[in-house]
Amino acid sequence: MNTLELFDLTGKTALVTGGTHGLGMAIAKGLAGAGARIVINDVSPGKLEKAKKDYAGAGIDASTYLFDVTDENAVIQNIKKIESEVAPIDILVNNAGIIKRVPIIEMEADEFRQVLDIDLAGPFIMAKHVAKSMIGRKSGGKIINMCSMMSELGRNTVSAYAAAKGGLKMLTRNMATEWAQYNIQSNGIGPGYFATEQTAPIRTKGNPLNEFIISRTPTGRWGEPEELQGAAVFLASRASDFVNGHILYVDGGILATIGKPSNE
Repeated sequence: MNTLELFDLTGKTALVTGGTHGLGMAIAKGLAGAGARIVINDVSPGKLEKAKKDYAGAGIDASTYLFDVTDENAVIQNIKKIESEVAPIDILVNNAGIIKRVPIIEMEADEFRQVLDIDLAGPFIMAKHVAKSMIGRKSGGKIINMCSMMSELGRNTVSAYAAAKGGLKMLTRNMATEWAQYNIQSNGIGPGYFATEQTAPIRTKGNPLNEFIISRTPTGRWGEPEELQGAAVFLASRASDFVNGHILYVDGGILATIGKPSNE
């Protein structure tokens, strides 16, 4: 087999949850570029409509589905619809998520639970039912959970997000433990700081957080969303068939260092 064929996703169907914008959309476009059929979901009809046009502009015919990843009945129904209307799901990217930046002593318990529900229970529900289908078809498959540097590190005001992403790291490893026997590889991607619409207000000259991130990152810059595509294609393809329970950090080297000395 030609080495490049290991990364070929032709004939595969990938569901990217929350793939209407940002890093999820970048990953979906990367998978499409490797040959995969793309399915995305969101809870906003407007976002789905806008995203479909964006994908079409890139030459991608993305199928869109409106459902909430925390609603198990809706997940079950929509997985069935996707499999009957598009194709069985070969690749699941659990990307949908939220973050609330609130100090612990100021955060309401309901806010904390909401983040855990979407960022941790959502991937559990999605993977559970997609894996059931993969196991039933004896087809194998790929599950990619969007983890975070907060799967490893803490930071002010993101306690719920860090708790969820730390839990998602361990959930990924447990998925690998239980489903490897069915030729399902379960891995995660841990993005560093990326230049997206959401981070645009931070990425201004003189902003202390912008300066901190640039100085804390050995590559000295924010990542571009397209720089996640290689990791996603690798974990979605035959190239990663013996990789299981691994979190691939794409962070410009942040987790490799305690930072530059202040006198540099």
